[in-house]
Amino acid sequence: MEESNVKQLETLPVGRLGIIALNSFTETGKKVDNFLVQWRKERKHEYKSSIAFEGYERDTYLIDSIVPRFGSGEAKGIIRESVRGDDLYILVDVCNHSLTYKLCGYENRMSPDDHFQDLKRIIAAVGGKARRVNVIMPFLYESRQHKRSGRESLDCANALQELVEMGVENIITFDAHDPRVQNAIPLHGFETVQPAYQFIKGLLRNEPDIRIDSDHLMVISPDEGGMSRAIYIANNLGVDMGMFYKRRDYSTIINGKNPIVAHEFLGADVEGKDMIIIDDMISSGDSMIEVAQLLKERKAAKIFMCSTFGLFTNGLEKFDRAFEAGLFDRMLTTNLVYQDPELLHRPYYINCDLSKYIAFIIDHLNHDVSISSLLDPAERIQKVLKKYRNHETF
Repeated sequence: MEESNVKQLETLPVGRLGIIALNSFTETGKKVDNFLVQWRKERKHEYKSSIAFEGYERDTYLIDSIVPRFGSGEAKGIIRESVRGDDLYILVDVCNHSLTYKLCGYENRMSPDDHFQDLKRIIAAVGGKARRVNVIMPFLYESRQHKRSGRESLDCANALQELVEMGVENIITFDAHDPRVQNAIPLHGFETVQPAYQFIKGLLRNEPDIRIDSDHLMVISPDEGGMSRAIYIANNLGVDMGMFYKRRDYSTIINGKNPIVAHEFLGADVEGKDMIIIDDMISSGDSMIEVAQLLKERKAAKIFMCSTFGLFTNGLEKFDRAFEAGLFDRMLTTNLVYQDPELLHRPYYINCDLSKYIAFIIDHLNHDVSISSLLDPAERIQKVLKKYRNHETF
C-alpha cells in the first residue's frame, strides 16, 4: 500500500469493520477479507491498542449471515452475531445465476430480483443497530432501466431510493450504465468505480508485444453511450479512439426494440493497428462480435475485447467460434459478477481480479478518508505504463 494512503489510514475508524458477503459474492468476499486481515495486521498504528481501535485487528471481518428459504420460495434474513456499532459493508452480485432454491418442489434459479430482495432482508435484519450501512453492488441492480422512454418504470431510481430509505449511507458500484442515476439520491453517497487500471495491467501482462502509440494502437467504443469510457483509456494511453454508432430502423419493433440496421464507424484509419474494444457489459455478445468483425474488415490487427461485466447470457459458443475464426485475440472481464468455470479455462480469456480494489475502497471508507485516488486511477495507469516501457515487472 502506498505510503500516503497508510498515513491517511491512521485516522480513527468510523466503527468496528464488518463485512457481510451474501451467497452471490462469497468467493470474492473471502478474498477481500483476506486482504484486509493482512493489511491491518501489518499496519503499525501508534494508537492501535487503544479502546478507539477495539476490534481493529481480527482474524476475519466476515459476519456470519444466512438467507434461508421456505418451501414456498419466501425467505428471511438472519445475522448470527452482533453488529451493534459496526461499520457494515454488504457485498452482493445481483447477476449470479448459479444459485438455486426450491420452489414448491421445483429447482428455481435466483434472478436479480431475488438477490436484491435478499439484500434488503439482510439490511432489515441489521435492524438499525449498526453505526453505518454501506452496500457494494458492482453490477448496479436494474442499471439498464435508468431512464423513461414512454410509459415505463424507473426501476434503478426506485431501487436506490429503497436502499437509502432503509438506512444505507453509501452505495458503491462499478461502471454504472449511466452514472446520472445517482440524481435519484442526491443527498447520499454514490460512487461508480472504473476498472480501467485493471484492464490495462491485465492486457500488458498477457500481451507483452503491444506497442502503445497512435500508430499501433487504438481504443474503440462499440456505441455512443460508452464514449467517455473509451476516451478516458485512450487519453491515458496517449492513443486515438474511434466509435461505432448503431443505425436503427425506428419504423419497426422486434422483441420490444428497434432493430439495428448497421454499425457505422467514426474515427481514423484502423488498418494494421491493434484495437481495444471497451464496454461496460457483454450480454449476449452479438454487438461486440459484430464490431470486431467490422474492424477486421477494415484490416485491423489484433483485437482485445474489454468489458467490466461478462454476463454471456447466450453462452460462450459464439465467442469460441469467433476466436477460431480470428475475429478477436483476447477477452478481458472482471470477477465483479459470477464467472462460469468454463470461461476461466478459455484460451483467449484474461481474468481481471478486483477483490484487492474493493478491499482498498472498504479500508479507506472505514477510516472515513477520501477515495478520490481510487476513483480516478490515472496516476496508477501511468506508473504501470512506465514499468512496461522499462521492461520492469508489475
